[in-house]
Amino acid sequence: MDTKQLRYFAAIAEEGSLSAAAVRIGIAQPSLSQHVKNLEDHLGIELLARSPRGVTLTQSGELLLAHAHKIIAAVELAAEEVRASGREPRGEVAFGLPSSVSMVLSVPLAETVRLELPQVRLRAVEAMSGFIQSWLEEGTIDLGILYNVNALRHMQIRPLMTEELFFFAAPDNWPFRKGPAHPVRLAEAAKLDLILPSKSHGLRAMIDRFARAHGIDLRVAIEMDALTQIKTLVARASGYTILAPAAAQDLVERGELVSARIEQPVMRRPVYLVRNPSSSITRASREVESLTLKVIDDLVARNIWRGNTGSEALAI
Repeated sequence: MDTKQLRYFAAIAEEGSLSAAAVRIGIAQPSLSQHVKNLEDHLGIELLARSPRGVTLTQSGELLLAHAHKIIAAVELAAEEVRASGREPRGEVAFGLPSSVSMVLSVPLAETVRLELPQVRLRAVEAMSGFIQSWLEEGTIDLGILYNVNALRHMQIRPLMTEELFFFAAPDNWPFRKGPAHPVRLAEAAKLDLILPSKSHGLRAMIDRFARAHGIDLRVAIEMDALTQIKTLVARASGYTILAPAAAQDLVERGELVSARIEQPVMRRPVYLVRNPSSSITRASREVESLTLKVIDDLVARNIWRGNTGSEALAI
């Protein structure tokens, strides 16, 4: 059984007629009939039910057709990727990013891709981690960044870094005697009016887990799943929050927020780059993955994205 036989068989199934399929393929009908007979003899089962009105697929034929479509598509993709290997990478790459990562990564990555891969269209999709995980499993995005990969199966996972969570407040609403240069204990922060995501959010689940482990009750005044609104409320002195530094880098740079490390406990979370190896892995997506690693290394080196990379990222 070869791909030519499968293509001929698929054409017959799609046309519903040997004569119509022969015209479409461009071969004589007797020759096409012989190809089908050879295929049936090879498999030892009837694939087509013939009648004066044409041909229909048997149950076995339906099964073969489903496999034939997958095999033909895979062969065509392989041929295209081999042809493209000598050309400049091109095509769309869909990348799922949590809001806190998108804040710091999406713009420099988009600029770098546009500069170094002009034929590649980066589609950065900002979403909650649960959606990104689902899209990876469905194969509707090429790459995704996640914080929790415990529930993932059969995924290609690359540890990127670990990052700490910090306490944030408006500069004129700093609640402690010591300034932001001094670490804040979680038990102290927990007594304040906190603005945090809802319990379904991964960040909130992590903060709650650390608080429970240390017997700390959090005083959550407002639940808000939108990162931009959380930062705006804190900058307006409506409360305080706990975030990764990358998530609030913009407002810190503008002087609208100040932050301090949290200790007792230090809250660290890992960051992973994930792809589904069962989906088509294009050259464009591989190149974007490589650029992502370079951009992240540069952001960390310039202290724009605060975290530990390399071997330190594995020690979580």
